[in-house]
Amino acid sequence: MIRSFPAPKFDAAPAQGGAGEFGALPDWDLSDLYTAPDAPEFLHDMAWLEAACASFAKDYEGQLADLDAAGMADCIARHEAIETVAGRIMSYAGLRYYQNTTDAERAKFMSDAGDKITSFTTPLVFFSLEFNRIDDARYEAVFADPLVARFKPVFDRMRAMKPYQLSDELEKFLHDQSVVGASAWNRLFDETTAALQFTVQGETLNLEATTTLMSDHDRGKREAAARELARVFGQNVKLFARVHNTLAKEKEVEDRWRKMPTPQLGRHLSNHVEPEVVEALRNAVVAAYPRLSHRYYALKAKWLGLEKLQVWDRNAPLPSETPRKILWDEAKATVLGAYGAFSPRMAEIAQPFFDKGWIDAGVKPGKAPGAFAHPTVTTVHPYVMLNYLGKPRDVMTLAHELGHGVHQVLAAKQGPMLSDTPLTLAETASVFGEMLTFRALLDAAKTPAERKQLLAGKVEDMINTVVRQIAFYDFECKLHAARAQGELTPEDINALWMSVQAESLGPVFEFMPGYETFWTYIPHFVHSPFYVYAYAFGDGLVNALYATYAAGLPDFQTKYFEMLEAGGSKHHKDLLAPFGLDASDPAFWDKGLSMIAGLIDELEAMEA
Repeated sequence: MIRSFPAPKFDAAPAQGGAGEFGALPDWDLSDLYTAPDAPEFLHDMAWLEAACASFAKDYEGQLADLDAAGMADCIARHEAIETVAGRIMSYAGLRYYQNTTDAERAKFMSDAGDKITSFTTPLVFFSLEFNRIDDARYEAVFADPLVARFKPVFDRMRAMKPYQLSDELEKFLHDQSVVGASAWNRLFDETTAALQFTVQGETLNLEATTTLMSDHDRGKREAAARELARVFGQNVKLFARVHNTLAKEKEVEDRWRKMPTPQLGRHLSNHVEPEVVEALRNAVVAAYPRLSHRYYALKAKWLGLEKLQVWDRNAPLPSETPRKILWDEAKATVLGAYGAFSPRMAEIAQPFFDKGWIDAGVKPGKAPGAFAHPTVTTVHPYVMLNYLGKPRDVMTLAHELGHGVHQVLAAKQGPMLSDTPLTLAETASVFGEMLTFRALLDAAKTPAERKQLLAGKVEDMINTVVRQIAFYDFECKLHAARAQGELTPEDINALWMSVQAESLGPVFEFMPGYETFWTYIPHFVHSPFYVYAYAFGDGLVNALYATYAAGLPDFQTKYFEMLEAGGSKHHKDLLAPFGLDASDPAFWDKGLSMIAGLIDELEAMEA
């Protein structure tokens, strides 16, 4: 149950630029974790962890089934202490690394720390295995005691893996082998994508800079960027195909040994969500493609004066949109203002991120792409990473990641075991933060043109979050199913990618030669298989939540904060019940999708 450092995720596609033109951009102050790689506190914690793991195994291996509630409480407290120190070490190593993934010293430091912690924690593998062998009646009796009752949800989730558990020896082998398995391939992917270089109109750029040009006002520049992305991805497609083949095969082997019926089940179990709920979400979104993405992109083609859209037009700004760069202080004021209008408490929780070095915002050589919020450990605080370039979408990314940060701060009171929120619910606060910011900007719009621009931007973000991510999910499902039948060539994977693109984007699109390789740079497929449906889950959930807020549900703010404070201590049914919502109801997803359709309705009405 020891948590590793989560890989960053693309919540946005920022670009490269100088920090000075956006004002003073904040950098991380990691001293709340450790002051330096060789700090006495770091060395002390590493030594303590080795001894604590060995002591824990000596005291509890073979004894869990005999513990009474008091003994179980002591056992849990010691396990949480170990988890906290291990998490602190790996958070520090990981955050340093993602500040500059091309720095060999940082990469070595993170790798060495991970190797040591893997070695130290190998004796702890028994914990979940032996725990799952406790007799059901004994388990229920012990966890009925108030001393440990609050921990039952996390152990219920752990026991859901009971049917898929391997022998103790095999589980220990998989634990030890992980550092040269998936994590090694993850690092290869990260370092490869960070080092890619692209030449667009004579300028050499990194991946983030080039993908950001896909939303430039100059159509010629967008096309040049798209074609250069295709060229470089094509040059590297064999390496990326090897990464995907290896990881998918590794997963298939482990799933087969565990007797997992589907490749997706492990993710569903970790998300504490029923497969039928995910299937209902997926089916609702696919059925809605014509009234969402197909309809919106046909409207966009009309705005752009085009019969067909190319891939470089998908995120193009509207012709009426005036380019402007948003300074950091304005972005900060916008998001904090929106948060504060919802609840002063929300703005108060977010404020220290700006004041205390909890955000790293500037684009720097070697820095990891995209944006993420990492909770570190419950005794410290989260850290947010951005690549800020002053675009309106960057403001929404700030709102998104701060939402994660607020959620993580509130959930920390649950402690190490219960603070982690399943991915399906982890996106709730982030997407809600975006929605608050969007609504604040929409209310402040001074002209119809400004309102249209905001609506179009939000619809595109929602389509990227819902339609695009479900298409990604379908691609992954097809990829893993095909890999189970044999090795996949780059052309095989390209074909799977293209099979979901036309269906999701609609008939108005044409696809340039080379677009078939654009699966190569998506990190979710590598770091977190089947993660992507969590975005669509979160967006649909937030749309339904926001509708109840807008309808004036009494005490909404109180209920909302209670939901975030619950962390991973409750099932999604219990969390949503105070709002009168139920994600297991197929009609639930149509409510969220209808909100997107309603925004498109308003855009169409503007054309009448």
